[in-house]
Amino acid sequence: MPRKKCFNCYWHYRNVVEDHLVAYGFTHGYTKWGFHGEGFSSKDLPHPTNDDDGSDMHDDIDGLLHDTFRNVEGDLNHEGVREGPSEDAKRFFKLVEEGKQELYPGCENFSKLDFTIQLFLFKCIHGLSNVAFSDLLDLIKEAFPFAKLTESFHKAKNVIKDLGLHYEKIHACPNDCMLFWNENEKTDNCSVCGSSRWKNVRGGLTNRNTKVAAKVLRYFPLKPRLQRIFMCPETAVAMRWHATERTKDGNIRHPVDGEAWKDFDLLHHDFSKDPRNVRLGLSSDDFNSFRTMSISHSTWPVMLMNYNLSP
Repeated sequence: MPRKKCFNCYWHYRNVVEDHLVAYGFTHGYTKWGFHGEGFSSKDLPHPTNDDDGSDMHDDIDGLLHDTFRNVEGDLNHEGVREGPSEDAKRFFKLVEEGKQELYPGCENFSKLDFTIQLFLFKCIHGLSNVAFSDLLDLIKEAFPFAKLTESFHKAKNVIKDLGLHYEKIHACPNDCMLFWNENEKTDNCSVCGSSRWKNVRGGLTNRNTKVAAKVLRYFPLKPRLQRIFMCPETAVAMRWHATERTKDGNIRHPVDGEAWKDFDLLHHDFSKDPRNVRLGLSSDDFNSFRTMSISHSTWPVMLMNYNLSP
C-alpha cells in the first residue's frame, strides 16, 4: 500500500487502504504506479537507466508476484494488522526478496527470480531433461561463480511451484478403470479389475516408499489458473472480449459467432448475462510421446480451451 508509513510493504483491505490514504496521504514522489501494475503491461516497461532506482526489470516480476499472491491480504485481522504470515505469505515474501536480488552486481537485465524463470522456460521450450538442466546450471555456476543462481533443479522447480504453475500426480489403474484418489488414495488394488496399483520391480516390493506407480495422471489444477486470469487487470479485461470487442457482422470467426453458442445462451440465460463467466472447450487425442510407432505407449492429453479470449 502506497501510504507514507507503509512504503508498499503491506497488504490491506480496500476500505482500510482508503482510510489510511485519507489520513496519511501517499508516499512522497509516488507518481509512477509501476508497483501495482495499473495501465500497462510488461512489454511497456522502460529499460532501466541510471536515473531509475533499478527496481524495474524487463519483465514485470512485481506484477506477477502480486497478481499471484493477492490472497495474502487475508492474513490481516479486522484492524489491518498482520497476525503472523501464512504459508502463502512466506512464499510471497521469499519470492519478493529474490525478485529484488540482482543476478550479479550491476546486472540490469535480470534478477535472481527472473533468471530462474527464464532458465526454466528455456528447459521447457527445448525439451531439456532434468539431468541436462542440472548440468547446465552447474556449468553456469562454474563459469559465473559470482552470480546468484538457484542451487539446484529441485530448488528451481520449487520456485515454479510457488508461483502456482505446478501440477498434481494422481495414480491410475493400469487398465484405466479408476483413479487412486480421494477415498481410494491409499488403496493398492483397483476396485474394478483388481490390478495392482504398482509396477513389478526387481527385488520385490518391500515397502511403500520404493513402489513405482504403474500409471500416473498429471493434473494441472483448473480453479487457481482461472482465478489468476482475473487477478491480472489485463487478462481480466481480455476475458470479456467475446462480448465487448469482437466484430459483429454475421461472419463466423470464433465459436461465439456460431449457433451452438447462441443456443447455449438461450438455455442458460443467467449464465450468459455476465460476460466474465468462463466458456471452456474440451479436447482430447492421443500421441506417441517417443516419436516412434514401434512401441504401444501413447499419451492422452485432455485440454481445455478458453473461448472467452480472442483468436
